[in-house]
Amino acid sequence: MPHPALVPGAVAVVTGAASGIGLAAAKTFAGLGMKVCIADIGAKRLADARAQVILAATGGTDHVMAVETDVSKPDDLVALEKTVARAFGGTDVLMNNAGIQPGSALFGPLDNWERVLAVNLWGVIHGSRVFAPAMIARGKPALIINTGSKQGITTPPGDPAYNVSKSGVKTFTEALQHELRNTAGGQVSAHLLIPGFVYTALTANGRTEKPAGAWTPQQTVDFMLESLERGDFYILCPDNDVPRSLDERRILWAAGDIVENRPPLSRWHPDFADAFAEFAAKR
Repeated sequence: MPHPALVPGAVAVVTGAASGIGLAAAKTFAGLGMKVCIADIGAKRLADARAQVILAATGGTDHVMAVETDVSKPDDLVALEKTVARAFGGTDVLMNNAGIQPGSALFGPLDNWERVLAVNLWGVIHGSRVFAPAMIARGKPALIINTGSKQGITTPPGDPAYNVSKSGVKTFTEALQHELRNTAGGQVSAHLLIPGFVYTALTANGRTEKPAGAWTPQQTVDFMLESLERGDFYILCPDNDVPRSLDERRILWAAGDIVENRPPLSRWHPDFADAFAEFAAKR
């Protein structure tokens, strides 16, 4: 059975919806007969995305709206919530999906760190804090879906600002779900989307064709909906290269660094290469 929030006439708000996973989610929600608000930066990008969502919608053009929103600015999210409430009566599904990955180094430009944390982490925090109270008050089944990353769990070397931001999204979303499930009479639940390798503008790196190992954004959204039907909190997506079983071993190994008192990020430490290979092969 589909999640009771994903029904015709329900209202979905998706940030970072001008492309990638966000756009695929918005089109899917519209195809379910939901009213959809897409939010992103860039008026032209938003207009193009809205046109695509309208084509996928089973409702009329008035069921799809676009609001230019910078999720790093709390006032923008307050304005977004009020706009959706006026137009559609409230929000039933909030997907905090906006994210950037300009690259970072520990001692590299501070601006990269500040922007990544402002969008990827604070955007999720602001969005949840702004929308959740009214969603709870509606007294209807509702969802908050926050887009995390496997890099926020196994934290591979190479892009520390992104890893920190997505680690924060994981921790925040866990706390949010704990709060929501202990809210008397509440029907809102939070979920952590953990994509695999997905071919989007964020991951293209100059490529113009999808690599064989990557999933499409639509595959990721389809998997997300299946996971929501099951009531999963951790929506751990595989891809064409990495099955869930290998993800599980990588996650367990990362946690084992603490338990076994290994060096941090020992998976990438040459002294532990053979041990990790043996551990991963046990899946």
